[in-house]
Amino acid sequence: MDEKMRILTERPLNAETPIPYLRSWITSNAHFFARNQSAIPEKIESLQEWRLSIEGLVGIPLTLSFDEILKMPKAIVANTFECSGNSRSLLTEKASGNPWTIGGVGNAVYGGVWLHDILNQAQPGPEAKHVAFEGFDKSLGAGGVKFIRSIPMDKAMASTLLAYEMNGEPLPVKHGYPLRALALGWTGANCVKWLEKITLLEKPFEGFFMDKVYRVYQKGQDSASGEIITSLKLKSIITQPLKDETFPAGPITILGAAYAGEDEIQSVDVSVDGGKSWHDAEFIGPRERFAWRQWQYVWRAETKGTYTIMARATDHKGAQQPMDASWNVLGYGNNGVHEHAVTIHIQ
Repeated sequence: MDEKMRILTERPLNAETPIPYLRSWITSNAHFFARNQSAIPEKIESLQEWRLSIEGLVGIPLTLSFDEILKMPKAIVANTFECSGNSRSLLTEKASGNPWTIGGVGNAVYGGVWLHDILNQAQPGPEAKHVAFEGFDKSLGAGGVKFIRSIPMDKAMASTLLAYEMNGEPLPVKHGYPLRALALGWTGANCVKWLEKITLLEKPFEGFFMDKVYRVYQKGQDSASGEIITSLKLKSIITQPLKDETFPAGPITILGAAYAGEDEIQSVDVSVDGGKSWHDAEFIGPRERFAWRQWQYVWRAETKGTYTIMARATDHKGAQQPMDASWNVLGYGNNGVHEHAVTIHIQ
């Protein structure tokens, strides 16, 4: 495969993974989607000079060097995360934002330290209910608004990693070197790159990237009143075959991936007749809590014609992926079955 990344914007860099690279359980660092609100730092501090500060509502403010973080107990976790606007361009009604298809998602194995190990050292105060992350990247906008996001304390303490490795290599610069916050199972918007400051707060951080975007709202609704984007939606994608491919009659292997953020995928069904009938797909590859499940279904296509292939995921609670996406102004969370259908032709 030699497909190039699909560039959506050059500055800041936003690029999605070519579909063939989504067929592996691990998405390579080189082909992992890029989503940025600011410029990728051109000059990175040396690890000897870089520091992480923990401040705000803590009993003991901390300043940690990279060496001190490396000496802490290490965690290795597989995690799938997705751009909040992934699949936005597949919506029937246009929504604002970058026109992602299905390539704004990936799965990687990360090495790092648990955030709760660091926060426990800082002794959070009883009034600390939220944790804000700030990187050392610079805003590209004239207003100089920094990308700062906060998550609830319970998520920070339960399943948030500070990652310094990605797929067995030092975290690449474009993915947040030297340290990135990873709220496992949550969208990429909650995974701040180039981390240098953690602040404990009584309330969610207030700012553009918390109140104006990464919220689900409708036309005429105040964005700040919309639901904050957190966990990934229950979703399945088809990675093989590609749209409008033509095949001879015979067996056709259909591949895909399914994910549900903090929940577990229970099953995936596949339809080759536009949703009239459904068949059980087979899981292939590893099973990890926060990682997607790869699946396959071998279809014997015997009759010439045009076919619409669909995939539908069900989680362990019995919730089923919706047939149609729920529209919102910024096109977040598109997980509709119809929107992700693939049409192919049998000769």
